[in-house]
Amino acid sequence: MNFSEFSIDKANLIQNELKNKITFCELDKENIKYIAGVDLAYWNNQDKEFAVCCIVIIDAKTKELIEKKYSFGVIKVPYVAGYLAFRELPLVLEVVEKLEIEPDLYMFDGNGYLHPKHMGIATHASFYLKKPTIGVAKSYYKFNKTDYVSPENEKGSHTDIIIMGDVYGRVLRTQKNVKPLFISVGNYINLQTATELTLDFINKESHIPIPVRLADLETHKMRDKLKQKTPSENI
Repeated sequence: MNFSEFSIDKANLIQNELKNKITFCELDKENIKYIAGVDLAYWNNQDKEFAVCCIVIIDAKTKELIEKKYSFGVIKVPYVAGYLAFRELPLVLEVVEKLEIEPDLYMFDGNGYLHPKHMGIATHASFYLKKPTIGVAKSYYKFNKTDYVSPENEKGSHTDIIIMGDVYGRVLRTQKNVKPLFISVGNYINLQTATELTLDFINKESHIPIPVRLADLETHKMRDKLKQKTPSENI
């Protein structure tokens, strides 16, 4: 799809086609050497909406940042609830092309299977990335009038988000006395492994897993820098 020619009808066709190809599977964590964190941040300038996408690469063993890349540009697709991926994918894929290290897994600041059509950004992007993906959201995307049940106030506690018998995602407490995160499968992984990987990348600095937290910090830093420039200036 040409993302600049967005329409609800075309988007629905794409989502309906792709959702039938989502694969839940076992994933050997020992084979994961590099994990990418992905996030975007938005701003307005001269009546145009801009966004910057940052991807950071984390060494799975040392938990150290080993690469970071970004791209920014005008956002041409309007915001419509349930179709966020169509706004964000062009920039995400642009940054992926710049990466020198190939990630074994992508962790998105957003949802995956936890979506009315199971097609959040983490899931939708997976069909282009051809890699396992995980959605890690800081806030709850409520739909089908379904609320979530808070897990116990202990690290690792969780409750599942079940809608019409289908497990859409998981509410996960990554540290004691902090707000839970909303974890969902993107693709090519299962929910248990996604949960374990999320917990593996929690440290004392934050309740958000390292790849997502560093991507979030980087996007806000780059947005602050880019907002000071005019659209015609090169960064």
